[in-house]
Amino acid sequence: MKDLAIFSGKEAQTRSPSRSSQVQSPVPAQVQLVTINEEDAGQRIDNFLLRICKGVPKSHIYRVLRSGEVRVNKGRIDQTYRLAEGDIVRIPPIRIAEKAVSTVPGAEFKILLEDNHLLVIDKPAGVAVHGGSGVSYGVIEQLRAARPDAKFLELVHRLDRDTSGVLVLAKKRSALTNLHEQIRGGEPDKRYLVLVHGDWKNARQHVRLPLHKYTTPEGERRVRVQADGMESHTVFNLIQRYGPFALLEAELKTGRTHQIRVHLASSGFAIAGDDKYGDFALNRDLQKADGERAPLKRMFLHAHQITFIHPETGKPVTLNAPLPPECERFLKSLKKSAN
Repeated sequence: MKDLAIFSGKEAQTRSPSRSSQVQSPVPAQVQLVTINEEDAGQRIDNFLLRICKGVPKSHIYRVLRSGEVRVNKGRIDQTYRLAEGDIVRIPPIRIAEKAVSTVPGAEFKILLEDNHLLVIDKPAGVAVHGGSGVSYGVIEQLRAARPDAKFLELVHRLDRDTSGVLVLAKKRSALTNLHEQIRGGEPDKRYLVLVHGDWKNARQHVRLPLHKYTTPEGERRVRVQADGMESHTVFNLIQRYGPFALLEAELKTGRTHQIRVHLASSGFAIAGDDKYGDFALNRDLQKADGERAPLKRMFLHAHQITFIHPETGKPVTLNAPLPPECERFLKSLKKSAN
């Protein structure tokens, strides 16, 4: 065991809330008293500890909480306690097994908007928004590594790994809370550009199919249409036909996992390049150039626009991410091959 907390017998002085209530080292090197500021108020004590005690296993955090070693305002609390501004949290020394430290390469992404409250980026396809499920790191970990002095940075919503486009992050907890309230109320207007294969007829089509999440025997997360699933609603607008393909704009009325992909696949329209719910034979053909047609080596699904109320100003904000070059090239080649 590597003792990362050499207990001196003296408690560290109460920390100022000016640094987002954060412990600077990966885990506490001695007993520390942390004063909760406005940014950290409102979150559960377990989530707070998981965030500031970098590298400590979740099971270890809960063991320390159950032991009563973590105190708030000198009193015992359980894992469900929600922190309030001004609370003083006692964090004990923590011992963890020594293991190799994984390095996350810092990275920045194309910025669509940044101010003191928000960071909105244009996420490229092929990059996960966060680590997990076999992915070591994603956008959020890379941004945190690139911005070590950032007091707070959290995802407001998610995009699939193979989906590109507008991704909103919060730089203040108050902004995160506000935007999550907007999402629960169905207020943000999120629009995607998607290319499907098939004879799309209607200029505007509502799809209301309940969706159910499940896990395959191989451990892969999937979604299917199921009668007792979550209510799900997508509106599709026809933008342009390209021979056997159609470019659509999808309006999300609900925000279920893989909603656009499953609604289209269940309606008989495969998204070009979708390796989970699409036409696999078609995908193989699309990866190779064919005459005038350029190759397509990704899923053609792009979050191109979002509108929400700015959490600080109260004014509506609309942001757009242009269609990626590889998608533009593919559309232009379809147009040429159709002529």
